[in-house]
Amino acid sequence: MSGVEKRTIWKFTPGNKTAEAVEDAVAVEQAFTVIVNGEETGTIVCTPSHIEELAAGFMAGEGIIRKYSDITQLEVDHSTGFVYVKLQEGMKVDKDQMSKRFIGSCCGKGRQFYFKSDMMTSKTAIKGASFSIENCLKRMEELQNASSVFHATGGVHNAGIADSDRLIVIRSDIGRHNALDKLYGNWLMNPYSLRDKMIVFSGRLSSEVIFKASKMGVGLIVSKSAPTNLALEAADELGITAVGFVRNNMCNVYTHPDRIREFIG
Repeated sequence: MSGVEKRTIWKFTPGNKTAEAVEDAVAVEQAFTVIVNGEETGTIVCTPSHIEELAAGFMAGEGIIRKYSDITQLEVDHSTGFVYVKLQEGMKVDKDQMSKRFIGSCCGKGRQFYFKSDMMTSKTAIKGASFSIENCLKRMEELQNASSVFHATGGVHNAGIADSDRLIVIRSDIGRHNALDKLYGNWLMNPYSLRDKMIVFSGRLSSEVIFKASKMGVGLIVSKSAPTNLALEAADELGITAVGFVRNNMCNVYTHPDRIREFIG
């Protein structure tokens, strides 16, 4: 199974005074350094699966590329942990854009972005299809049931793109942001309309997670976990419906409830 390593551990259980040697599964962690046009651009510590998608999603999130055709060559060397990327002629990496804190404004409101790349690539979500609470609950249940790596290790985050009827793609990673970047990269390689889609996510809804949904152009993100205040402020301004604590047949709708059918009159 990709992203899983077996090893012998010593397991203590209630009532036993001695440990039992058993074989257990652990999540695999590896660092990959992205080299763009011969320059080191960033190192991502991740689950070593779907690395091409991860690299593409990472570069799009940082504003290095806008579409997958901006890349002329992408090679992954799993043995050394390097990803070699060549861009179309004339394209280059703006390292200031990737690292500078930036404060911008939009529509008369003050919006603070932690990085200039977020300001450059985030976009307000367009109104699209509506979803029922049942849609959100079912897609979350399907996401949790479908992650073989999580069930084997308990050590990864899961993210998926879904419509009202089914999960379209699922990606897992030890890093919650990496799981989303893999989704983004998968979509860049095989683009389709996201106006009637949702992101289903196992991790906390941080501001970075909201920005990633915004960059992809998805207007609804549902999570089994909690949001942060900055995430909700970003979701408010970017027109994203944020739904948290999606579990046990319950959920909380925090922003833009007009995408949820139960709120539509």
